Amino acid sequence: MLDDRKLAVLRAIVEDYVSTHEPVGSKSIVERHHLGVSAATIRNEMAALEDEGYIAQPHTSAGRIPTDLGYRLFVDRLNELKPMTGSERRAIAEFLEHAVDLDDVMLRTTRLLAQLTRQVAIVQYPSLQRSLIRHIELVPVAGRRVMVVVIADTGRVEQRMAEVPLDLEPEVVEGLRTRLNGAVAGKPFAEVADALSPIVEDTDFGNRPAVAAIVACILESVVERLDDRVVVAGAANLARYGSHFETSVAPLLSAIEEHVVLLRLLGEASSTSDVLVRIGAENAALPTSSVVSTGYGTGDVAVAQLGVVGPTHMDYSGTMRAVHAVASYVGRLLTEG
Repeated sequence: MLDDRKLAVLRAIVEDYVSTHEPVGSKSIVERHHLGVSAATIRNEMAALEDEGYIAQPHTSAGRIPTDLGYRLFVDRLNELKPMTGSERRAIAEFLEHAVDLDDVMLRTTRLLAQLTRQVAIVQYPSLQRSLIRHIELVPVAGRRVMVVVIADTGRVEQRMAEVPLDLEPEVVEGLRTRLNGAVAGKPFAEVADALSPIVEDTDFGNRPAVAAIVACILESVVERLDDRVVVAGAANLARYGSHFETSVAPLLSAIEEHVVLLRLLGEASSTSDVLVRIGAENAALPTSSVVSTGYGTGDVAVAQLGVVGPTHMDYSGTMRAVHAVASYVGRLLTEG
């Protein structure tokens, strides 16, 4: 356990390195942070921090930089996140509230996160398995086809075309729509199959094949696809790090193209209250970067994840604050929508 002075020195090194991307020396700590001790004392504390693995010296005669362990201790000791200012909250709300549909919400959220954090922003579409059915719509189209539209409480819309073996009268379609919504509206997607099976069985023999085709189409819609959709923005932000990015920016650029990797980076958040920070080697898929993520959704239940990924020398406090704030607004927007 580090004493308060060593923690103060580590905090100063992290903050200065994040700000300047240059190794930090004892003289600059004395000048910038006014810790009330001499440069010699700072050097002694830095030597102790280096021995314990919290900082490292990249070159002989250079200052020190934080290690992954040092960043981890710094993040763990953040007692509380500074709240967003009133103007920041208004800017977030105004930007997101102008979205016209779920796709627009996702695009705006990634752009906003990238702008606020100056990192690569990643937002996962709401998971069907964590959502509730809001409404099912049936729309007869040309020929013996019915468009089946399944709307989730998160705003996610799944659409399929059902081929039916006979012409359905309008009153049959209307009655089926009523029965379907009565059976599944407000239920989790995972319960839809059991809720719909009696509808086919209770349909008169003549219309049963058509109803069975429509129900099968609904079940196909509510099955979670393996290629969960994510939206990414802010890749251009990586250019500002240049040679300061650990090892190479290439692995992160490659990961941006692989949605499976991005979902693995975001992790599985079941709650909307916690911000998860994984630093360097804690990310098996991308050990040279850090990821700040959280869940968003209705109340405390997360329906998906969002977050940012960037170099380990990111502004953790500011990034965590932005990720938490944006997730809260997105969850509220989806709930109210």
